[in-house]
Amino acid sequence: MINLSDYGYISTTAQDDATEIPARITAVHKDRYEMICAQGQTFGRLKTACFYGGNEVFPTVGDFVLIDYIKDSESRIVKTLDRKSFFSRLDPSSAGHAEQAVAANFDYVFILQSLNYDFNLRRLERYLTLSWQSGAVPVVILTKADLAYEHTEQIHAVEQIAVGTGVFAVSAKTGFGLDALGEYLKPQKTIVFLGSSGVGKSSLVNALVGEEIMAVNEIREDDSKGRHTTTHRQLIRLKSGVMMIDTPGMRELGMWDVTEGLGQSFFDVEQFFGKCKFSDCKHESEPGCAVKAAIENGALSEERWNSYCKRKHEAKYSDNKGAYLRQKQEWHKEIAKRNKNRKKSGDVKR
Repeated sequence: MINLSDYGYISTTAQDDATEIPARITAVHKDRYEMICAQGQTFGRLKTACFYGGNEVFPTVGDFVLIDYIKDSESRIVKTLDRKSFFSRLDPSSAGHAEQAVAANFDYVFILQSLNYDFNLRRLERYLTLSWQSGAVPVVILTKADLAYEHTEQIHAVEQIAVGTGVFAVSAKTGFGLDALGEYLKPQKTIVFLGSSGVGKSSLVNALVGEEIMAVNEIREDDSKGRHTTTHRQLIRLKSGVMMIDTPGMRELGMWDVTEGLGQSFFDVEQFFGKCKFSDCKHESEPGCAVKAAIENGALSEERWNSYCKRKHEAKYSDNKGAYLRQKQEWHKEIAKRNKNRKKSGDVKR
């Protein structure tokens, strides 16, 4: 018998009273699910009446579900239990109008960027926003420290936009910095990885585990990019009791609803909201705008403000593609106009 609490399961009276038994989704193969339950590993499919004829949330890797267990056959998934965290994307099958969860019930998000060609602060801002919105705790891990002779400036730049978030420079090749990640690698905890291809995710996992459990692909020397080795969504439980979620869907995450995530990731920007002269200020050309004043006096960089606007506009894409594209066009016009006026002002001063 397997103790599902070792997989992070927390029982409740309502679940214990159910005639079905709890299980955790460990892999997704299209419409077939791999799961772990008290009886061990099992496979199952969704019970049609519950999910296609009812209001049940479709499960994904990491989800805890209730199943009608059938020995030596496929079990039936009847209910998806409440999630404490999840990542979602725009569902490709819905033409971008619906949300699809790709990972659930994780405690930490390891945001990976390498200290060579992959280093990109704007991308990191996007990942931080998505991570805060997920309900988990983001951790920034800068990989391939052995390839960067000096990375102090890069760490400082990350800390400026990731206030309150752990930032670590590591090398899977030499072992540098890996010990500092120990506080997150605890039994019953689940970690999900977020990062582009070639960032060194597989090498990092293998280094943390101490054995080759993930395939490592060679990367191109000209741009340090590689191929994704994961072909399906899966949850891996290590000998230490730590669980890791790897999923190809993470590379296609879209900005769905990130209202809360933006507030936490860009609190240095949103702190000026509500301080404008007009309560409905759009922070464009209105007099008494606190945001504009902050940019002018140096309290807020224009680059940071533009990043916030970009993340905000990107999020709107999910609601209305046409409106999003129109707003994006107007936003770029506003930036161009602002830069043009600034250049004119400079010419006058000379």
